[in-house]
Amino acid sequence: MDTTERGWNRILCDQWEWHWNHQIRDRLAGLTDDEYLWSPVPDAWSVRPRGTSTAPVQAGAGDFTIDYAFPQPDPSPFTTIAWRLGHVIVGVLAVRNAAHFGAPPASYETWAYAGTAAAALEQLDAQVETWLAGVRGLGDHELRAKVGPKEPYPELTMADLVLHIHRELIHHLAEVCLLRDLYLHTNAATTTGANR
Repeated sequence: MDTTERGWNRILCDQWEWHWNHQIRDRLAGLTDDEYLWSPVPDAWSVRPRGTSTAPVQAGAGDFTIDYAFPQPDPSPFTTIAWRLGHVIVGVLAVRNAAHFGAPPASYETWAYAGTAAAALEQLDAQVETWLAGVRGLGDHELRAKVGPKEPYPELTMADLVLHIHRELIHHLAEVCLLRDLYLHTNAATTTGANR
């Protein structure tokens, strides 16, 4: 790693913070419960009230569970905004925040999944804030250190993990934004057709 005047840490933080503040967070504002749970195809994986899922695995500790299967089917089922946000909140962020930044333990099995869009966005905001605070606190030595057995690829550095998590966030939250666009245009087309 070649540190610059701005510092490697600042460059890593800028990568995600800029995207979050200028492309993603405003696009998530106003997410409705209908959008959150909407599925444009049958049998999509989602977040559901406990006991209502037909997925092979229903993970979660609260009133809502997330659909899953081991091994994952091929092709993978389509996933709703609720499922994608659950994956980002828990699998991408909360598990890493617990492993590396002292946050409470988290897993798909123990998480209390959000049953509403507003609750999911609150969880997302909290996990993003914890992640960024943790990354901001890493010095060059910590960024060069191996992540160790807390991660599937223990030989990689913390900087590698930060870049991977940022790619995951950009990727999955762009999917959420695309689903919002699809929901808007699908429902607008239905409404327009009904008014003719």
